[in-house]
Amino acid sequence: MYDLALKNGFVVTDTEVFRSNIYVKDEKIAEISTDDKEAKQVFDVNGKYILPGCIDTHCHFRDPGVTQKEDFTTGTQAAIAGGVTTVFDMPNTNPSVLSAKDLQWKADYFSKKAYADYGIWGLALGKLNLDELPTLCASGVSAVKFFWGYAINAKTKALIYNYDPKDTDVILPPGDGEVYELFSEMAKTGKIIAIHAENNELIQTLTDKLKQSGRTDYEALVDSRPALAEALTIQTASLLAKATGAHLHILHLTSKMGVDIIRKAKAEGVHITAETCPQYLFLSSKDYDTVGPMMKVYPVIKHEEDRLALWQGLFDGTVDFMASDHAPHLISEKQGPLFSIPAGMCGVETMLPLMLNEVNRGKITLPFIAKVLAKNAATIYNLKDKGSLTIGKDADMVVVDMQKIDTIENNKLHSKQPLTAFAGREIQGWPIKTFLRGQLVVDNNNIIANAPCGKWIK
Repeated sequence: MYDLALKNGFVVTDTEVFRSNIYVKDEKIAEISTDDKEAKQVFDVNGKYILPGCIDTHCHFRDPGVTQKEDFTTGTQAAIAGGVTTVFDMPNTNPSVLSAKDLQWKADYFSKKAYADYGIWGLALGKLNLDELPTLCASGVSAVKFFWGYAINAKTKALIYNYDPKDTDVILPPGDGEVYELFSEMAKTGKIIAIHAENNELIQTLTDKLKQSGRTDYEALVDSRPALAEALTIQTASLLAKATGAHLHILHLTSKMGVDIIRKAKAEGVHITAETCPQYLFLSSKDYDTVGPMMKVYPVIKHEEDRLALWQGLFDGTVDFMASDHAPHLISEKQGPLFSIPAGMCGVETMLPLMLNEVNRGKITLPFIAKVLAKNAATIYNLKDKGSLTIGKDADMVVVDMQKIDTIENNKLHSKQPLTAFAGREIQGWPIKTFLRGQLVVDNNNIIANAPCGKWIK
């Protein structure tokens, strides 16, 4: 007898949709067929669609460190409520993930908090932890992230997002020679080196000029962190990847210039992949008057031509998948002048609903969602048990109601600081049940898992 059966649903793969039953045994998908078989627990999902659990490889859950903004419990609860069953936590916490010892500590720490399965990113600080990277990668880190152009606090090893050259106790950003060594070392490990692609020197120069001008409008923010800043870094990184053989991944891609460079690099055989995020696909600078300061994120949301180019890149495979860059701040911190408030917002819970709405609008298909929110990320990050509704894979499943209409509202989100730029947007198509390895963890937006049940994916 099977442990679980989902009956009479429409099964969604990355290539097709078909009516069938799914049977689960020992946390794995054991059978997909129209045969009516017995199971200990049966859900008749007649007329609903069953998608693979989504994978979000770009989450800042702020834990440990600034847990007043988010923690791993509330963050992973938000994930499963939104149909995301696997998350990767970014490494720039306090402490950061700089070594194998740090990785193991964080994995153990999360094990008591996780409501979703999780991977953990490592952080590259140039020569400061270059010697640690081989062991870190061998110990099961998901990938390694490099904040290109960011300075580092010499005492805490924390990143400094807007450093002043006059500051003391600052380690300046690595130069291109040091970055070359980093790429060379990562190439040996076979792991992904992912970059936050913004040219900090250009940004500092442009920001200083804008401060002198006195402009505080949204276009001023875009002018201070333009597409050129992204493109310059991607171009340099792609050349280094080509020279060293490293697998380069571009995080939160925002611009047409960036898409064009990646498309060309792929055509030339560079081992490069890329992601973009909902905020860049569903918003552009023209939305600021309606949305307001909540849409401040880094890299910044740019122009309509950039938004359209990102969709095209996702359609033609230049952009490989979507991730949220979930990065909440205190609600009070997000209320103030545009240039003063921090960049970031909640995203892990609303990513799938936004895409389901696009299916109902006729822009995309459900198999396309299965590809860019599950399969492609699982393939790129070698998650052998995740990413598709296939016999032998983990039974991570999301039941969605494509007829359900509701509005994204801050007070319905599960994050500790529930605030999104998409508040007020009406959505048709919502996840109504989430299963993690065959266990029902969310039912109609209610977390019903009795305790944390997520596992570390080494």
